[in-house]
Amino acid sequence: MIGSCFCEGVKFEVYGIVPKLYQCHCSMCRKVTSSTSNTAFIIPKENFKWIAGNNNIKTYRKPTGYRVDFCIDCGSTVPNEYRDKEMWIPAGLLDETLNLNISNHLCVSSRASWDEISDVGKQYDGVPEMHHITSP
Repeated sequence: MIGSCFCEGVKFEVYGIVPKLYQCHCSMCRKVTSSTSNTAFIIPKENFKWIAGNNNIKTYRKPTGYRVDFCIDCGSTVPNEYRDKEMWIPAGLLDETLNLNISNHLCVSSRASWDEISDVGKQYDGVPEMHHITSP
């Protein structure tokens, strides 16, 4: 699967794995996406490759550790390293969808009052152990 930012300056590939998508409904993810939730997935680093533009990325980190990497040209949130061995990837960057489904909903206890979860993904009040939301 190939993915890219809005201006297509940052490009990457995900290979050898079918990701499990999750949506996080916490207030920080709502602010980062300007939407109800952040749809993403986490995969092992060995299943990820930068194609272009990884030197065109800036990082913003809150004191809590919450991290957002984004393209310096178009502002799109882009993949970033997670726990040294994995990559966090915003699902909206994928150039093809491959019939992926939401497997999990995180932080549903803090979702916005106007956020209605309508699919069958498992719901967690907070953030579960990572093995519940990452690819096998």
